[in-house]
Amino acid sequence: MGPAGGAARPGRFFGVYLLYCLNPRHRGRVYVGFTVNPSRRVQQHNGGRKKGGAWRTSGRGPWEMVLVMHGFPSAVAALRFEWAWQHPSASRRLAHVGRRVRGETSFAFHLRVLAAMLRVPPWARLPLTLRWLRPDFCRDLCPPPPPHMPLAFGPLPSPQAWNDSKQATDQGAEDQCSLCACALQDEEGPLRCPHPGCPLRAHVICLAEQFLQVEPGQLVPLEGQCPRCKNSLLWGDLISLCRMGSEKDNDDSDLEEGHWTDLLET
Repeated sequence: MGPAGGAARPGRFFGVYLLYCLNPRHRGRVYVGFTVNPSRRVQQHNGGRKKGGAWRTSGRGPWEMVLVMHGFPSAVAALRFEWAWQHPSASRRLAHVGRRVRGETSFAFHLRVLAAMLRVPPWARLPLTLRWLRPDFCRDLCPPPPPHMPLAFGPLPSPQAWNDSKQATDQGAEDQCSLCACALQDEEGPLRCPHPGCPLRAHVICLAEQFLQVEPGQLVPLEGQCPRCKNSLLWGDLISLCRMGSEKDNDDSDLEEGHWTDLLET
């Protein structure tokens, strides 16, 4: 099901997580939320509303963050995913999922909804990673995630590991597009192959056109083969790596604290 560690994709972090309640009085309850910092967010939930947690989790802890979906291109994309996961019956894209059936646990129901979400547009083509933070809670999704969405296990690597991966790709880089041979000086953030030692640098449109040769009916590729080192590449990884350092380090923590979806029933 994938490597035991699983490298996090680089760039700014936007995640949607699933909490599981370990309190014997409320055991089995779950909560879906958005975060830019998983470790801080679970501490807030366990600290109650005074510490920034949601009112639905306040006073019912301890809570454990068992999985997180990450790799969203923006906070808006992650928040829309969160809302649909919280309210599948209100989402027209999830009308086929149905409501929670008798005897089905809340945890099992939310995994069933998640499995369906990852197989319908627009989420089916996002460069997401399903990370089990608690492998002992891991369950096989039915249907499984698309092939381009890897499974990962364990805590997220530190942001320094992402920065190190970018620095490695800068070594030995070329000054012209590896595909069209035109100069890259006017290109904002050329795409780089993340594999160590690979000198690939390419215009976004050049590499997209090459990847889409096997998917001529699509506008955005999912994956392809690096034309230099021949390793398989996920398009989402390339875009995330390209964006590293091109955006200001904005504090997105206010997005996860008490936004309006907390007031809706799930």
